[in-house]
This record gives sequence, structure tokens and C-alpha cells, in this order.
Amino acid sequence: MAPVVHQLSLTPGVESLVCVTAQHREMLDQVLSIFAIQPDIDLNLMRDDQSLADLTASIFTHLDPVLKDIQPNWVLAEGDTTTVAATALLAYYNRLKFGHVEAGLRTGDKWQPFPEEINRMIAGVVADLHFAPTERSAANLKKENIPPEKIIVTGNTVIDALLTIVSKPISPEIRALLLQLHLPQDETALARDIRPRLILVTAHRRENFGAPLENICAALKRLAEIYRNEVQIVYLVHLNPHVHETVHRLLSEVPNISLLPPLAYLPLVNVLKRAYLVLTDSGGLQEEAPSLGVPVLVLREVTERPEGIDAGTLRLVGTNPDRIVAETRRLLDDPKAHQRMAKAVNPFGDGHASERIVAALLRHR
Repeated sequence: MAPVVHQLSLTPGVESLVCVTAQHREMLDQVLSIFAIQPDIDLNLMRDDQSLADLTASIFTHLDPVLKDIQPNWVLAEGDTTTVAATALLAYYNRLKFGHVEAGLRTGDKWQPFPEEINRMIAGVVADLHFAPTERSAANLKKENIPPEKIIVTGNTVIDALLTIVSKPISPEIRALLLQLHLPQDETALARDIRPRLILVTAHRRENFGAPLENICAALKRLAEIYRNEVQIVYLVHLNPHVHETVHRLLSEVPNISLLPPLAYLPLVNVLKRAYLVLTDSGGLQEEAPSLGVPVLVLREVTERPEGIDAGTLRLVGTNPDRIVAETRRLLDDPKAHQRMAKAVNPFGDGHASERIVAALLRHR
């Protein structure tokens, strides 16, 4: 949402207020800092290991009086979090217009991703404007009988944010991180064949808790053993204790696997652009990595971003260890296969989504 916040701040005749729930406190604060956003309202609702029901109830009780007091012309929320679903309903309860940014992504399976698929659908039912990132997501909304005039294809704001970050100079702190990970610091070195090659990993979705996450770790361990001197695996381990305990128990002793806490957005982008490939169950990375020419193997059975599959930037591999190992080895051992994915055209945006969103809001006063 940062590019939208920025675009609104530049628009005459518009007063915009930023409210955060702090559903993920640590991750939120570093993003606010990077984009120089000072929230007007900070609900500070994050609690350790809270249930979805507790989080949802807390958002309802704390955000409702904010909306009643401000009475905005529009309420905007982005994506598929619990915050988005609760905010959409609260806007409806208060008879306020709601705009859903990154609307229309669907897998067709209410359990995958969980609970994000249903969160998006709740937002879609009540939204007054749907800012769809692609034509396919717009088509999903039309199948759900959303009037076409309420759907605007904008591209995804995550690409706007990414392109802003990529243009920033490398700070001393980022240089130190790249040095720690034995990664090149200049663009010239990036163009060369660097060994060991970097595999960047994130896996934290709730549907992968338990056995699926253990299978992912087993695959990573096998890959680390097969490519002991050729590959460095960097796993950014989510703060959720269900993820943290499993990953550290299974992978902390593997020599060429580095387990790091989640990176702030700026260092993440700098590590990502130096990766040879990405293994992830995240949503955003499925769009960000292809923008930097990095192939993505998706650690899920389904994705709400099938455009990437069709374009060739993504490949679904699930959580079966044998398949994860086989698909990763294909990209490591076959340069042509890697290049086909790396050079495929990213279908998720051109960096101007936020401008289209604000223009649409002004047309629908």
C-alpha cells in the first residue's frame, strides 16, 4: 500500500489517513520506516501466537470506533490478510465505501491458502471498487457477478514498491549483510556466473504447518547435501513459533543452509536480486522475484497467481520432497531451463498501479 499512500499524499484535494492494525508488528515497522510513512492511527493489536478468532475480534472492536469517528469517503485495504477481511466488513457495517486493492485473486480452494482465500472473497463481496492486478483476476470477479464498471485493472502495487526500492543506493548495513552471505555487491559481479549460487527460501503459510513444512525442510536438507559446495540456501524463517521451531530443529546444523529472521524490505530486495532461484509459499514473492528475473518454485499445491504459471515465471511444486528436489535440480543443472523462467515476461504490473488506483477513486467520488 505504500505507493498508494504516497500517491494520495501528492494528490490535491485529498486528505488521506493511514491506520495500521500491526497484525505483524516487526514486519510492519521496518516497511513504514523504508517508505517514510507515519501512521495516523496505530491500533497495535499484535499478540504472541494469537488465534485467528482473537485477532479478528480485536480488529473489529478497535477499528470500528475509528471508522465511526472519521467517517471517510473511502476505506482502502490491500491483499488477503485478516485485517483486510475485518476492515471490509466494518466498512460495510458503517455504510462506508470500500476499495479492495489487489482484488480478484482466487485458487478456487477455500483451504489454500488458509485463511487468505476466504479473506479475499469476503472483501470481494462488499467492495465498491475492485482494483484487480491482472485481466485474469478481473475475470474471476466477473464470474462472481461483480459489475464490470466496478472493476479496474491496475497492475499490482507491489511492483510499484519494488521498483522504488531497487533504485535506492546500497547502504552500509546492506553491504555488510551481502558480505555476510558472500553475495556480490555490484551489478558487474551479478552478471557473472557466481558460485555458490543462492537459493532464497521462505515458507510460512498456515496450510504448510506440520508435516508439509517438515517435508520442505527434508527437501532443503537433501539439496544442501547434493550441492554442498555449489549452492548456498538462505531461509528467511518466519517469526511464528510453529514455523521457527520446526525449521531450526531440522535445519540448524546443515553447513550450507543459513537460517535468518525475516529481512526488512530493503535488504530483502537486495538479496532477492542476487538469488539464482526462489523457493517460497509466499504470495508477494511470486510477483516480486520475476520482476528481477529470478525463477520461482512455489511450495503450494495451488496458487492464486496462475498468470505467473502461464507466463513461465512460476512453477508449482507443492510440498512433496522428491518433487521439490527434482524441480530445483532441473533449474540448477539445466541453464536453458533456468533462462526460460528468468527471461519470461512478468505479468503482474508496470509500476504505475498506484496512479491508476488514485485516478479511479477521484472518478468515483
